[in-house]
Amino acid sequence: MPSGTRGALVQRVSALCDGPLDITWLALETPRLPLGRIRLRWEPAPLAGWDVTAHLGLATSEVHLASWPAAPDDWPRLVRPTLREVLGLCAALAVATAAIDLSNRIAQV
Repeated sequence: MPSGTRGALVQRVSALCDGPLDITWLALETPRLPLGRIRLRWEPAPLAGWDVTAHLGLATSEVHLASWPAAPDDWPRLVRPTLREVLGLCAALAVATAAIDLSNRIAQV
């Protein structure tokens, strides 16, 4: 990871097994993650591979989502299924929340 960054914000996860993880770098001074967004951080593992961690932005905080210690060099392929699933769940929750909010507004009319 470039110096001066605190991680990478996951923008998109390909549905393809070997597809890309689209990211943007997060500067050190970046405030906490937005709701439903994932931050990845990776660094060389002590013996071999990469220590990879993921954090998820919630309404009031960030939480540790997952760790992949000593992941192999093709670690994006390893983490992709978890990231894709979590992003899908967050999108579904956002739609459900919007539907409930709309239902509540209509009920108050």
